[in-house]
Amino acid sequence: MGETKTALITGGSRGIGRAICTRLAKDGINIVFNYRSGEEAANETIRLCEECGVKVLGIRADISNPDECSDLIEKAAEFGDGRIDILVNNAGITRDSLMGRMKNEDFDAVIDVNLKGTFYMMRGVSKLMLRQKYGRIVNLSSVVGIMGNAGQANYAASKAGVIGMTKSLARELASRKITVNAVAPGMIATDMTDAMTDAAKDAVKQSIPFKEIGRPEDVADAVAFFASDNAAYITGQVLCVDGGMAI
Repeated sequence: MGETKTALITGGSRGIGRAICTRLAKDGINIVFNYRSGEEAANETIRLCEECGVKVLGIRADISNPDECSDLIEKAAEFGDGRIDILVNNAGITRDSLMGRMKNEDFDAVIDVNLKGTFYMMRGVSKLMLRQKYGRIVNLSSVVGIMGNAGQANYAASKAGVIGMTKSLARELASRKITVNAVAPGMIATDMTDAMTDAAKDAVKQSIPFKEIGRPEDVADAVAFFASDNAAYITGQVLCVDGGMAI
């Protein structure tokens, strides 16, 4: 493909999502991203991507709402002259608690965003990719979806579900050469880790063979690979970016 591609990234206003947006922008890909709140942070993502010389559009949308997902996809396709070449499902939330104390609404909220939101986006964008006969879908899972983690039954369930959906859609789209893969980050430096005490960070590092916390850019590089034509013969795979955490 010679023309400029368009990527749609969910949850692109900060952290890993912003790193993905800027990484793909550096590859000359036009960027559409959604954010649920924090217009100032969204504007910063726009600024960073525009510095790379690409077109950028930030859209406020809640991906747990199927109607807002449909509207987001429609606006992204219009921005991309009828195309969405790359979909990155990055948006996610946590509502941690031990299972015996977990509230129904906290379980539902995590499933609605992390799992159902990913489903809504894949369902809508895959139809467009089938028509255009090209597409790369990259879903953000987590090592927690592989290993489990105390206090995160809802999050683990959502991220394990993302892996199952990734492999299922990969089979459905393989005959059209549309790839669907997942990246499973481990402990990555974000706003959440910034709020941790040094003692808590040291404890986490001891559980990682690399003995260090990863960077959002580490995850973004993996996403960029799956989104590229270099990964054209790879589908249905899960790549852990975790410093060996899930070994």
